[in-house]
Amino acid sequence: MDNARQLNRPYLTRLQSREIDQFAITVYGMSGIVLMENAGRGCAELLLKQNPQHVVICCGPGNNGGDGFVIARHLDLLGVSVHVLLFREPNLLSGDAEENWLIIEMTDISYSILGDTMTALDLERYLEKADWIVDALLGTGSHGEPKDPYNHVIELINSQTAQVMAVDIPSGLDCDTGAAADATIKANITATFVAPKVGFKNDNANKYLGEVHVVDIGTSRCLLRGVFKRSLED
Repeated sequence: MDNARQLNRPYLTRLQSREIDQFAITVYGMSGIVLMENAGRGCAELLLKQNPQHVVICCGPGNNGGDGFVIARHLDLLGVSVHVLLFREPNLLSGDAEENWLIIEMTDISYSILGDTMTALDLERYLEKADWIVDALLGTGSHGEPKDPYNHVIELINSQTAQVMAVDIPSGLDCDTGAAADATIKANITATFVAPKVGFKNDNANKYLGEVHVVDIGTSRCLLRGVFKRSLED
């Protein structure tokens, strides 16, 4: 957690993480698509330092999955072999995640859509080729036990020999408490946005977080001061 301490930022709750995005968009005029682009690019640059050869990016239906699409695009630009796995029908995506998926479809980045008919054998066929797997399944808004198929996907990712990078938070780990669901990603690296999360203080979370790196998403210092000041006052 050295990277987080050096930035000297308070830990964020689930609500505060959401507020940062909302204030950046509604008060400071930043678009959600820009925030997602910055987040994904920062994760890609961090992963590039690990010298990956083939990366499989596992994407869920929300903004965490959208971050994964951006990561794929930037890794591809940097010459890294990448394959995207989407665990949702594309027509059910929305907002910034949908916009970034449409970009993926227009490129020659390889991807697969794994829906209700997915089997463990189907998924393992993709995962076993990777030396790095990116967990972009569930974000800080998720809590409780991951639902099907994400619980099975998480278990299969954990069974692989590949290294794992979690986007913002390991899927299955509670942002506020650090409690781990039965199915929780065990990451080697967690690329968390803006600041570490309150749940990271839980000693039991360490075996799921791996090495924590803070990735900035381009929010202004005055925005962060406002949110952090309120967190200290609370």
